Amino acid sequence: MKEEIKARETQLLAMIRIFCAQKLDDDYERLCEKVIKKLGRKRNVPFALGRLSIWAAAVVYAVGSNNFLFDKTFEPYVSPDDISAFFGTKKSSVANKARLIRDLLKMNPLSGEFSTRRMLDNNPLTACVLVDGILIPIFMLPVEIQELVKKARAEGKDITFTTE
Repeated sequence: MKEEIKARETQLLAMIRIFCAQKLDDDYERLCEKVIKKLGRKRNVPFALGRLSIWAAAVVYAVGSNNFLFDKTFEPYVSPDDISAFFGTKKSSVANKARLIRDLLKMNPLSGEFSTRRMLDNNPLTACVLVDGILIPIFMLPVEIQELVKKARAEGKDITFTTE
């Protein structure tokens, strides 16, 4: 079974590399690979079943939606229709799998783990952290807490705080 998962993972990576080389960039390729590797380590590997073309499109879609890929004012820009056409899939199937991926990996634009360099550099929310569910600018926190946040984000982790 593990050999089958590795084979499917390799096929997914190959499909996504071709798409990223033609339509996106190295940053997106790196993030898509990270998503596939994380999914491949799940107890129940989501892409173990189903059409690989749908999973490949869904990974790109999930990473893209996290980085405003579908907004024409951002670079690069690719539409959901372009992704589906490239992989020969239905947009609704891709969107459903992408939502599953985002939920499984807790993807959102606030966490830098699945953000492109451009998004990290330009997203004002990355200068904030959640404290008791409220966004607080990092500079307002004690220095030792700021360091914890920087360290966690450098490791690709998200961090929040609660007070008592």
